[in-house]
Amino acid sequence: MGLLDSLGGSLRNVAAAAAPALIAEALKQTKLSNLQGIVDQLQQGGLGPEVQSWLGNGANNPVTAGQLRAALGNEHVQQLAAKFGIPTDQVLELLAQHLPATVDQASPNGKLS
Repeated sequence: MGLLDSLGGSLRNVAAAAAPALIAEALKQTKLSNLQGIVDQLQQGGLGPEVQSWLGNGANNPVTAGQLRAALGNEHVQQLAAKFGIPTDQVLELLAQHLPATVDQASPNGKLS
């Protein structure tokens, strides 16, 4: 494993650790407002079972970028992409990768704190 491989892995770990705070901060600047806002939107958009797994104990069900796009709608996706400063496809991938754990960590008793 080379130095660049090691550095890349370290940067991914830093990004994963920072993701919950980054997601929460970006949500504050959109119509979704916070984690509860995105959870509500996802539940209304047909991802209720997935969201419930994130809120409850046990394994977090995965979600795809396509599912997020469909549940959030174009307006919310565009707002999030603008706040993160990245293309919509990348923001959806970021959310698909980190949102389940972010919601899980923010809801230790099954409810968002």
